[in-house]
Amino acid sequence: MTLYSYVVARDYGFAPNPFYGHCTLATCKPQIRKGAQRGDWVVGTGSKKHGLGDRLIYAMRVGETLTFDRYWSDPRFLSKRPNLHASIKQAFGDNIYHRAGGQWCQARSHHSHKDSTNRANVSHDTHVDRVLVSDWFVYFGKGAIIIPERFRRGKGETIIRGGQGHLSHFAPEFMKDFVEWVTSFGPGLKGEPVEFRRHLARPGAHLGRCA
Repeated sequence: MTLYSYVVARDYGFAPNPFYGHCTLATCKPQIRKGAQRGDWVVGTGSKKHGLGDRLIYAMRVGETLTFDRYWSDPRFLSKRPNLHASIKQAFGDNIYHRAGGQWCQARSHHSHKDSTNRANVSHDTHVDRVLVSDWFVYFGKGAIIIPERFRRGKGETIIRGGQGHLSHFAPEFMKDFVEWVTSFGPGLKGEPVEFRRHLARPGAHLGRCA
C-alpha cells in the first residue's frame, strides 16, 4: 500500500469530486493519478489560505482506475458529467474528457473557458489518461477535521505537504495508524466543499492550473 498526501488548494467539489456515491480524482494531480494503484490511499489536507492547514479535507481508497474514455461512457458516472445550467453540484462535475476523431474533447465545465476549450487544462489533465475511483472514502470539505499532532509532527513524519506536489514515502506503521484513524469516522460525504458556494460555477471562473 502507498499513501499519497497533498494540499487541496482549491476545494470546489471538482478535484476531487465526492458526489453521486463515488469520490473521483479525474483532473489535476497527474503524478498521483499516474502512480496510484488499487488499494492505495489518496489524502487531501486543507489550505492555509482558508485556515485549514492542519485539517483533513478528504481521504479515499483507490478501488479502480479508468481511462478518460471509459470514465466518460461508464453508466455509473454519467451523473458526473457537468451541467452548468443545473445545480452547483452538477456544474462541478469532473467527467469532462473523451476522445472523438483522435482528438480530446473537453465538456463545458469548471476547467473550460466560457465559450471554448481551455487548451492548457486539456494538456495538463490528459497528460495522464487515468481517473482514480474510490471504493471507500470520507469527505469533510468545509467541515474539515483537525489532524492529530502525531500525524503532523510525530517521529519526523508528517501527512501535510505544505506546498505543491505530494508526499508518498511513509513508514508502514505510520500509514497503518493513519488509515485506522481515517476509517474510524466511517465512509461518506460529511460536508460540502470549502468553496462550493463562495464562487459561481460558471466556466472560465477561477480556473488557474492545478498542481
